[in-house]
Amino acid sequence: MLRILVLSIAGFCAGALAQAPAEVTLTRLDCGNGFNDSRRFTDTYAYTDPKVPFTFSCYVIKHGSEYMVWDTGYLPGSTPNATNKPLADLLKQINVQPDQVKYVGISHFHADHTGQLAPFTNATLLIGKGDWDGVNAQPPMGGANVAGFKEWIGEKRKVEAQSADKDVFGDGSVVMFRTPGHTPGHSSLLVRLKDKGPVILVGDAVHMHENYDHDGVPGFNYDRAQTLASIQRIKQMQKNLKATVIIQHDPRDIGKLPAFPAAAK
Repeated sequence: MLRILVLSIAGFCAGALAQAPAEVTLTRLDCGNGFNDSRRFTDTYAYTDPKVPFTFSCYVIKHGSEYMVWDTGYLPGSTPNATNKPLADLLKQINVQPDQVKYVGISHFHADHTGQLAPFTNATLLIGKGDWDGVNAQPPMGGANVAGFKEWIGEKRKVEAQSADKDVFGDGSVVMFRTPGHTPGHSSLLVRLKDKGPVILVGDAVHMHENYDHDGVPGFNYDRAQTLASIQRIKQMQKNLKATVIIQHDPRDIGKLPAFPAAAK
C-alpha cells in the first residue's frame, strides 16, 4: 500500500509539473519614430494639429521556450520614419534568433506593420483572413503591402488566415482577436502576464489616445461601423479584464512597458 501511495503521489506531482503554466513575457521593440498629421485620423474634423509625434512599435512574446513576434514595422530605409536597425538585430540583443520564432502575428497588411517579415523563415504567419485575401487579390486591395509578403507567398511559407479569434498557444495566455474596421481583417492581441496582468496591443484599431477616448474614426478606414464596434470591444475587454491598453502608434504609451531590452512579466 505504501508503494502504491508513493507512486500515486509521484504521478500526481509529475502531472502537476507537466501542466504548470508557461512563463509569458512581453518586450517592446522600437521600429521607428516620426510625426504625423492628426487631421488624417478623424472623419469629423476633430483634430487640428498638423504635426503630432508618432511611433512604430513591434513586440516579442516569449511563451515558455517559444516565441511570437507581433507586427514587424517598416522595412529599414524605406521611409524616414523607419529605424535603421533591422528587427532581426533587435531580437538578437535579447538572444532570439529569427529562426526560433514560431509565430509572426500581423495586426494588418499596411507597410508600417509588415516591412520585415522576410527573416522569419520557420514561423507561421497569423493574419486576418480579410487582409490575407486582400494581399492575394488581383489586383491587390488598396494599401496592402504586397511586397512585404513576397517571400511568404513565393516560398509558400506557413500561413494561418484567421476568420475568428485565435488562442495562439492553446492556454489562453496569448489571444489574437478580431478588430476589423481599419482594414477588413484587422486584429489585436491580448497577452496575459502574471505580474502586470492582461495587456492589449491594439494594432491600428486606434492610432492615438484621442481616437480611443472619443471613438474617433480616420476617414481612410475600410469600414466605419466595424471600427466603432472594434473600439467598443477593446473597451469592454479592458473593463472586464482590468487590462492595460497599449496604443501602438502613440508615444505616450511607450512607458507602459519596460524599456528595451527588459520585458514585462
